[in-house]
Amino acid sequence: MELFLAILLALAIFVGIPALIGLFITGAVVWYNRYQTARAKRALTNGPGFLAEVASIPGGEGAYQCIQCGTCSGSCPNANEMQYSPRKIIAMVRAGMRKEVLSSDTPWYCASCYLCTERCPRGVPVTELMYGLKQLAYRSGFRYGPTAEPIMNRTFVNLINHNGRVHEVSLMSRYYLQSKPLAVLKMAPIGLKMFLRGRMPLRPRAIKGKEQLNTIIVKAHALEAARATVEVSR
Repeated sequence: MELFLAILLALAIFVGIPALIGLFITGAVVWYNRYQTARAKRALTNGPGFLAEVASIPGGEGAYQCIQCGTCSGSCPNANEMQYSPRKIIAMVRAGMRKEVLSSDTPWYCASCYLCTERCPRGVPVTELMYGLKQLAYRSGFRYGPTAEPIMNRTFVNLINHNGRVHEVSLMSRYYLQSKPLAVLKMAPIGLKMFLRGRMPLRPRAIKGKEQLNTIIVKAHALEAARATVEVSR
């Protein structure tokens, strides 16, 4: 403290009181601007609005009904592998911990066995909630390193949009080339045997009425967007 006062006295002597006051005010303004910027960034990342954001996705409204009994965590076969258990991840959603939730590995370890949903005493669709968290994480730019599930999901959807059905060769080749290129070489012998026996067509075929399917998909996206808008505005 004495050193600080000595520095202030020296500055007052050499640069003058007015200059020292001006320097102090400038420093205070800079500090305040940085504080406000950091506060705004935190508000975008975490906060009570995150619960409403999660509730706007299908199944996400169950976060309001959870009673934190832990039945979902006790039923989950992968709970021990997760960074946060299903019960805890729902509590974190309600606490507005957006960054921690969307950057965790919990949704990606969901096995979609639906045990949590079937056993929940409140009927919370926990599995659907996990799907929704994965969507939010992907759209918001959060990634959990080891998983390649977003690549598989994106490739699957693109094939459905293009052909109306899944073409196994296109699906697996695109998936492995984007995630594990060397694994394609290991699978080549099996793929060759399947091709020689007519079990793996190389040419994709589109379904009849693909335009109607695309119309349904576009309508579903529009309904989802409208529902999200209504939920956020409440």
